[in-house]
Amino acid sequence: MQKAVIFMGSKSDLDFCEKVRSTLSSLSISSEMRAASAHRTPEYLLKLLREYYSSGDQIVAITVAGLSDALSGVVAAQRMFPVIACPPDLDKYELTKVFSSAYTPSDVPVAFVNDPSKAAHFVAQIFALTNEELKKRIAAMTNDKKEQLEKIDSEVFQK
Repeated sequence: MQKAVIFMGSKSDLDFCEKVRSTLSSLSISSEMRAASAHRTPEYLLKLLREYYSSGDQIVAITVAGLSDALSGVVAAQRMFPVIACPPDLDKYELTKVFSSAYTPSDVPVAFVNDPSKAAHFVAQIFALTNEELKKRIAAMTNDKKEQLEKIDSEVFQK
């Protein structure tokens, strides 16, 4: 089974995580949300990661953590599954946030995606590598967008 697991550093990240989950749901991707902190509950976080790893599911982790984002690096350091850092407070902390989320050692990869919908679509692209049904849905959505744009162009600008 393919599943996105959204790890949030605290309950204050819940509304932001719901945006990720909503887009995943619209793409028919199974997801779960969990609260675990690299700073406050590191043992619990590691326990959860081991459980997901031993489940046999294909997992992509989306980490949502405010302030100093140790969560993304700690999850990625376990080398169990791809990690997408999607910080809820990029507007507030700007480049400092990018640094705390994405600047990890060279063998600890973290993808940095600044928008909850984009993070969900990135998960979809990863899963589509091995999921033909999802690949077809993404292609259909892309084609629909293309057709909409071409229709607008012909109706509005090609008169």
